[in-house]
Amino acid sequence: MTRSTLPGILAMAAIVVASNILVQFLYGDWLTWGAFTYPLAFLVTDVMNRVYGAAAARRVVLVGFVVGLICSLIGTQIMGEFGPLVTVRIAIGSGIAFLVAQLIDVSVFAALKGGTWWRAPLVSTLVGSTLDTAIFFSIAFSGALSFIHPATDVSWASEVLPLLGSGPMAPLWVSLAVADWAVKLSIALLALIPFRLITARLTRAT
Repeated sequence: MTRSTLPGILAMAAIVVASNILVQFLYGDWLTWGAFTYPLAFLVTDVMNRVYGAAAARRVVLVGFVVGLICSLIGTQIMGEFGPLVTVRIAIGSGIAFLVAQLIDVSVFAALKGGTWWRAPLVSTLVGSTLDTAIFFSIAFSGALSFIHPATDVSWASEVLPLLGSGPMAPLWVSLAVADWAVKLSIALLALIPFRLITARLTRAT
């Protein structure tokens, strides 16, 4: 860890901790408040990649992974109304999804880094966000993957309902995943503004 990457590491850790807390609070029928903070992790990764390179971005990702793992382990020990705040499947899904999605983001960004300024952050975040959503919700809630931790009851997530309340019939967890994915894509577009401003400032300072 170098002094130059410390702000990125602290920002990533703060986002991961905040998201793990806010995911406990619902926003409407399909989202939690954590859905709005977690996508900012891709912004931090991309800023670090642009200014300090892929190796620095990967270090920030690994710190975020470790912090997330610690948060998940703590959550599995805290009992809520319906059991642990974090189930084993959610902990596994969260860790794998974060690590895979963020590292893919770093690789895609690095490959596109030489092009138009917005292409690398936009494409890498879209790819990473899509993987993150698909991996996390499949591992955490899909009935087909119940063998991961049979003791975790995810039957509620398999209830068949209209997609997002008005679409075709689908398991509840699919609606949750689609809503989460839509938020990630929206934030990926909005994040281009702070990405441009932050990278320009940091580039001038280095």
